[in-house]
Amino acid sequence: MVPAARLEDAYRYCDDLVRDHDRDRWLADGLLSEQKRRHALAIHAFSYEAARIRETIHEAMPGEIRLQWWVDAIEGEARGDVAGHPVAAALIDTIRRFSLRRSGFVNLLEARRFDLYDDAMPTLNDFEGYAGETASVLFLEVAQVLCDGADPQAADAAGHAGVAYALTGLMRALPIHARRNQVYLPADLLKAAGMDPDDVRHGRKAEQLAGVLADLRDHVAGHLDKALAALTAADPRARPAFLPLAFVRPYLKALAKAQPYGPVAELANWRKPLILWRFGRRL
Repeated sequence: MVPAARLEDAYRYCDDLVRDHDRDRWLADGLLSEQKRRHALAIHAFSYEAARIRETIHEAMPGEIRLQWWVDAIEGEARGDVAGHPVAAALIDTIRRFSLRRSGFVNLLEARRFDLYDDAMPTLNDFEGYAGETASVLFLEVAQVLCDGADPQAADAAGHAGVAYALTGLMRALPIHARRNQVYLPADLLKAAGMDPDDVRHGRKAEQLAGVLADLRDHVAGHLDKALAALTAADPRARPAFLPLAFVRPYLKALAKAQPYGPVAELANWRKPLILWRFGRRL
């Protein structure tokens, strides 16, 4: 067991980490009840830790080792003081308190292995599978926390929400990924537009890429609508877990005005609390 004082420090660390590196989710988590907020932040801090591994390595093997450490930590097989890692300590405590599926977090880590290599995402279906493992799971696990460990009846909503949220993030981060030789845009869509992944890596054929991105924005909007429709069948307590979706439509509007290889599409920080408040009233 982790001492209570040490666990408090771990949860505070997660709060700081998400605030500094995943501010949209941090703002959304801030609207949750105080007793549940820390657990949502632990889940989102873990997501950030897994996502950032690619940014900290120059070769795949160190990333593979780090991902395996996380798998072992979650499955209870890691060597050393796992509790000494604040995010791991807070996440494992959250998993235990709310009977969360460890397999969901392990599958997220397995999906993140794709990040370590410079392979192109083959198809849109492949990306949707990747989004399900890396984003949909977060909506579902936070929803279970809000339902005190009970089934939130939100799997369908989470599936669509993850695709909408992840694909929006992918389009926003495209300039960053291209500079790292990463191409998450589905190769089948690029081929249909007369492009290939190397065109994206080298910033070529911006006009054709703009058409691909327009189609993807429509695809996101469709998944967002389906997520919100499916949410009506979920446990009402689970709905605040989907607050991060508040930012999807505003980002789609910003992306529509942005250049394909231009700066990352952003929203003014002062707008974000208002966007969340308005969305939350309708959720």
